[in-house]
Amino acid sequence: MAGEDHPFLRPLWRRVALVAFCVAWAIFEIFYGQSFWAMIAIGMAGYGAWIFLIAYKPGPEKEKE
Repeated sequence: MAGEDHPFLRPLWRRVALVAFCVAWAIFEIFYGQSFWAMIAIGMAGYGAWIFLIAYKPGPEKEKE
């Protein structure tokens, strides 16, 4: 993923919120019987959990000028 070290993603709560949103989206799609979109959302949640929570390594802090 190209932007996994973006400064926006540095706070843990934002990374958790992104994964939680994908899980909530999957639950929403399952509730309405859309198994195709639910599987896509579950895949996004799994990939996001891996990239943003498990294997996340913050990039170097940039110095303020």
